[in-house]
Amino acid sequence: MASSPQPLVSIITPSYNQAAYLAQTMQSVFAQDYPNIEYIVVDGGSTDHSPEIIRNYSDRLAWWVSEKDNGQAEAINKGLRRARGDILAWLNSDDLYLPGAITQAVSSLQANPELGLVYGDAITMDAGGRPLNRLILGDWGLKELINFRIICQPAIFFRRSILEQSGYLDLSYHYLLDHQLWIRMATLVPVQHVAGLWAAARHHPEAKNVSQAAAFGQEAMRILDWLRKDPAYMRLVQENEAQILAGAYRLQARYLLDGGQPAAALRSYLQALRYWPEFALQHSHRMTYAILSLMRAENLLDNLRKKAKIKQRNQLISELKNTYESSTNLQNQARKPFSWPGLNLELF
Repeated sequence: MASSPQPLVSIITPSYNQAAYLAQTMQSVFAQDYPNIEYIVVDGGSTDHSPEIIRNYSDRLAWWVSEKDNGQAEAINKGLRRARGDILAWLNSDDLYLPGAITQAVSSLQANPELGLVYGDAITMDAGGRPLNRLILGDWGLKELINFRIICQPAIFFRRSILEQSGYLDLSYHYLLDHQLWIRMATLVPVQHVAGLWAAARHHPEAKNVSQAAAFGQEAMRILDWLRKDPAYMRLVQENEAQILAGAYRLQARYLLDGGQPAAALRSYLQALRYWPEFALQHSHRMTYAILSLMRAENLLDNLRKKAKIKQRNQLISELKNTYESSTNLQNQARKPFSWPGLNLELF
């Protein structure tokens, strides 16, 4: 690997008690077609059999450790400081890379030397690995990021040089730690969206964005406070205050609703409507759900939407199968079903 002309890409997986998904995450890295990967796993002293899983793959890792730490940010920083690659990324221990992700990311960075960070598209999936929906992302830069447009973390790759300029993850953030870093990076260099599916983000009951959803909204407000006080962003905040406030409140509302707090979510949505109605109304369906939840009638909407959701998810699964099977068959000149670590393409 060291003799490859392609730049070294370092991938860090922070791990803590996610044994149910960890092997699939690691296999999705090993299955990449890019030839020059350095893979590091930083486990926070898991009490399940995560260390055993990591040990089983230790001959394919550049470095790994299992020791107590102070959370996800510290684990990722520990891996980033060990990494030797010119291009860096991290993949959480319940998410997946999709086929060709690293190759596409490297190609995009090499073709555009001025870029410091690139991000692709992503899907969400359930605990069993079945796709739920495709995340709709735009070509967002600093202005959109401070408006709390959220890009999907596992689909992001960045240069070592920009990390060294912007600084590592802030250990005081536990939920939107990645978003705060992307804002710091986008202050220094251009970032770019690349059309292509690079990652699958898993939604399951133990995931932080499900089990601790309300805390994400609180941290969005903390980032807003930081933006207002930091001289690097004061002018941008003053020029775009209504949009930034609407973005922060809409994001807070989304997480409050996911966290089972419909009344608080509705109050935040009303604040978002106050500052930027058009933007807030993109979540009108979630506002409706919050109202129905307060009326104890959310099951009515759930039942109405169930068939539509199943149809939408099955359509996504069929699209993925067709895309990946066509690509595989072109390479192998033989018809065979597509298979990928952790991804379940059975219809609902």
